Amino acid sequence: MGLRVLVVDDDADVRAALRLVLLQQPDIATVSIVDNVDNPLAQIEASAADVVLLDWDGCASDAGDSLVLARRLRPELAVIALSARPEARQHALVSGATGFVSKGDPPERVLEAVRVHTRGINR
Repeated sequence: MGLRVLVVDDDADVRAALRLVLLQQPDIATVSIVDNVDNPLAQIEASAADVVLLDWDGCASDAGDSLVLARRLRPELAVIALSARPEARQHALVSGATGFVSKGDPPERVLEAVRVHTRGINR
């Protein structure tokens, strides 16, 4: 059984690119894509994901609070914040994100982050 990935992003181009890259990976079993970033906690709770790729800029200002709650409910959950603003990295990591990837980075960087932050998950 492969990794289950949830992508929460309001940008259709980003969602399409991530879906394409992720679905080509043999160790990724499912990819769920949602465009509703208004309540990331509800999206995370509804999924059975091992890792969440979370649009940090598109989420409401309570993204940090949602992330803290999600990690309390499922401490094993890997949440990788995505942002076009490199300066968002610090806030995302302090809020509980397990990783951060700039949207300007190549797709391989997202794959690397997914694999690094999900090592040890029983799949």
